[in-house]
Amino acid sequence: MKPYREMSREELLAEHAAVETRYQEMKAKDLKLDMSRGKPSKAQLDLSNGMMDVLSSTADLTCESGVDCRNYGVMDGIPEARQLLADMSEVPEKDILIYGNSSLNVMFDTVARAMSMGVCGHTPWGLLEKVKFLCPVPGYDRHFGITEFFGIEMINVPLLPTGPDMDLVESLVANDPLIKGIWCVPKYSNPTGISYSDETVLRFANLKPAAKDFRIFWDNAYSIHHLYDDDQDVILELLTEAAKVGNEDLVFKFISTSKVSFPGSGIAAFAASEANLADARRALFYQTIGHDKLNQLRHVRFFKDIDGIHEHMRKHAAILRPKFEAVENGLSQELDGLEIGTWTKPKGGYFISFDSLEGCAKKIVAKAKEAGVTMTGAGATYPYGKDPKDSNIRIAPSFPEPEELALATEIFVLSVKLVSLEKYLAEQDIKF
Repeated sequence: MKPYREMSREELLAEHAAVETRYQEMKAKDLKLDMSRGKPSKAQLDLSNGMMDVLSSTADLTCESGVDCRNYGVMDGIPEARQLLADMSEVPEKDILIYGNSSLNVMFDTVARAMSMGVCGHTPWGLLEKVKFLCPVPGYDRHFGITEFFGIEMINVPLLPTGPDMDLVESLVANDPLIKGIWCVPKYSNPTGISYSDETVLRFANLKPAAKDFRIFWDNAYSIHHLYDDDQDVILELLTEAAKVGNEDLVFKFISTSKVSFPGSGIAAFAASEANLADARRALFYQTIGHDKLNQLRHVRFFKDIDGIHEHMRKHAAILRPKFEAVENGLSQELDGLEIGTWTKPKGGYFISFDSLEGCAKKIVAKAKEAGVTMTGAGATYPYGKDPKDSNIRIAPSFPEPEELALATEIFVLSVKLVSLEKYLAEQDIKF
């Protein structure tokens, strides 16, 4: 089929009538499908059920250093859990602190700490007249939610196929001491699925910010979440590269097992330089006498080591891969050649990013919702929920069952077609 923009009045009206008929047929099914968040499916959760059996009332509950994991203590995390998360993070064990169940919580806590006590002896951000953060877009809505919660001004930075626009990043941080950080999802980025190039990572490592308390918030949420065994993205390890040029204090690195084991019941870690870890420990000394060591022990006994985690992630990939391919194939079969949308084809992570015609995203999401498919709100991938072009939509294929996913994809495609047709018809002042 030729592009909608090249269609005549009669062709547009005929196509609209055909698509509307199919849309109403789908709407009549009264479906309730959810593609709104990157939640693992039941089949993925079942992969970790054996973790519930590795500890019992008769098990040895001491860690390798001899500490009884049922009791207080070990603020940094038990040694074997630190090693496991260090291997996931590609850093030495000494650079790791184990936290609780979620890296999002650690990121929130890190910003809160900077607001209340400052970063490594610098003025607390909360005492400054203004604090700014760079936000690669489209990006992760919950990152933006944290900075918005604390009243931090967010500045959009375009996310390119190689990572954030580093010309802009370098210029902004070098000239504005009020810019204190940047959010990054460097591998299989949320929502585009792109991974940062070596050049981008090296330019981050060599940043020269005007603010001495500027930090790169490096969220390694999808570092081991590959879809394919033989085609995986590999990125440079930022903390190592920054240390090579004396910039190790620039980096705050976060990781968790939230989409490895049980979301909400995993373990999270903070990786950073010696100075940054010491700063975090100052607050942790008053905040906790140690996080959940039994959960740490449970994870280590279940996965054993990094090889065990990689094998486990291959099982996740076997469930996720056909879902991603089904959505990508559905989009290609129905939208190729129409020139009404573009989408990413990631090699890992949890999302596909779709860009509609300008001014159409909110209407597409609403149209899909009307037919029973809940999607992430249009604009969510931008700070303050404001997509300047109203075009980006995040698709999350992971949660629905395969048969549900086929229906959800069809409804989404029909919604894209209808809203796009109506845009072109309206531009020609044609009533439909």
